[in-house]
Amino acid sequence: MDKKQIADVLNDIGLLLELKGELPFKSRAYYNAARAIEMQEKDIDELIALNELKDIKGIGDAITKKITELATTGHLEYYERLKKEIPPGLIEMLKIPGLGPKRIQTLYKKLGITTIGELEYACIENRLLELEGFGRKMQENILKGIQYVKRYQGQFLYCDAKRAADRLLDEIKSIQSIYDISIAGALRRRKEITKDIDMVAASDTPQSVIDAFTALPSVESIIASGDTKASVRLFSGINADLRVVLTGQYPYALHHFTGSKEHNTAMRHRARQMGIKINEYGLFRGEEFISCSDEYEFFHALGLGYIPPELREDMGEIEAAEKGMLPELIEGSDIKGLFHIHTAYSDGITTVSDMVKAAMARGYTYMGISDHSQSAFYAGGLKPEILRRQWREIDDLNRSLDGFHIFKGVECDILPDGSLDYDDGLLSEFDFVIASVHSHFNMTEQQMTARLLAAVSNPYVTILGHPSGRLLLAREEYRLDMDAVIDACAAHGVVMELNANPHRLDMDWRWCRIAKERNVKIAINPDAHDISGLDDMEYGIGIARKGWLEAGDVLNAIPLNDIVSYLERRRRKN
Repeated sequence: MDKKQIADVLNDIGLLLELKGELPFKSRAYYNAARAIEMQEKDIDELIALNELKDIKGIGDAITKKITELATTGHLEYYERLKKEIPPGLIEMLKIPGLGPKRIQTLYKKLGITTIGELEYACIENRLLELEGFGRKMQENILKGIQYVKRYQGQFLYCDAKRAADRLLDEIKSIQSIYDISIAGALRRRKEITKDIDMVAASDTPQSVIDAFTALPSVESIIASGDTKASVRLFSGINADLRVVLTGQYPYALHHFTGSKEHNTAMRHRARQMGIKINEYGLFRGEEFISCSDEYEFFHALGLGYIPPELREDMGEIEAAEKGMLPELIEGSDIKGLFHIHTAYSDGITTVSDMVKAAMARGYTYMGISDHSQSAFYAGGLKPEILRRQWREIDDLNRSLDGFHIFKGVECDILPDGSLDYDDGLLSEFDFVIASVHSHFNMTEQQMTARLLAAVSNPYVTILGHPSGRLLLAREEYRLDMDAVIDACAAHGVVMELNANPHRLDMDWRWCRIAKERNVKIAINPDAHDISGLDDMEYGIGIARKGWLEAGDVLNAIPLNDIVSYLERRRRKN
């Protein structure tokens, strides 16, 4: 198991201990250990080999033994025992927005509720009204949350599905009779939410591949198994389908099972107009088989340039490919620096200097520190005197750095009336300002739109942070006229954020394309609260590509010297 997997298990243990009602220090120990593991630069195997786990702050002897057991065997007896002690329905309840471990424990102990269905019935019967810590408003919110969970049941964040798919892919590659293998479906198209994992493999002995696939370590149970296709449930909880085709059929099958359904329908329509038939086994002109060695040749045979998987949504990509007008999509290597970085000054867990070292190690040349503003008391928002202390530290660090620069920024709360959390005098001293909504989400569309338009009109705002406020599978975007907000950003020269945190991926890729068409720059920001958060850029890049963005559309694809000039020009305008 890698560091991320081990941290996930440690976090799970912390949650399970909370659900059991154990003393808070016990669960905190596992949460702290999870964060400590994720922050390590060395691989877990190296830490174990060097006997360095016990030297990490927050990891004692008992947790060291558990981590070692996990890393070396892939299992942890203590974890499995804990899961058996707690009704699985209690863990499911954690998906309900606003319902944490303590409240779930109360529901279990006081009302004997063990499933979401039982909880829904209890709410309908008003059994939560007199329960300490609940009441009518909480009961109403829980009922709404249950409906939300029902709507998205069986769906997974891209990041979770991708991690499970990558582990499965590594295991599949050990099957010797496979010539080629790829993730397909919504994951290959980088959809932010997916229901399952699709894979396509090429082999001349499909049955042997299916037999080996269904016996892989990641497979919990077999749903269905045939000569060329198998469906399984993984231990991660997600279903995975594998289709095996003969080697010569692979490009056609990969295109077909990548989708989307709408893209495939449009491609079949185009092919029919050319007298060609498309299916997952090939291209055919009458009885003639049109041979293609890969997807590039597949698209070429239909008179098209290669369409990257992210764009295959039947949203103009076929017409653009025909005219040679497909965008040169942004790559991770195009990103030169990072904005929207939190540190231990507010709700991050890493020092400024350690964040800088981690960014430099990843090849970036600048970083914009943006801790929370003063009204964000829940996140350790910074009073002006603390800000100035941070600025002095940044100045000292900048004097010691060569080829890397730290920008002084803030994630400034947009208050309900659209004003910002600091006065203009203080805002004028920042290198950049990210303005974000963190409260009062339930405004009307008119109110929320006016709130954001007022914030965007402030001359000191550089970037509008996570514009829709959504949390994938947890919270809907707030009611908002995004079209009007994009127009306002264009008018005021404000950059819009594509927040790369996989729980947000906000702004939506459909709006990214519209912003691009209106010449609004996008900043792909990690919203990192620790070192591992820097790597969330991968998810933001995927959504940017899906939104047809090129390097020229992205603020932090600008090289260091030019971004310095860009930010200075904006400050001089004020």
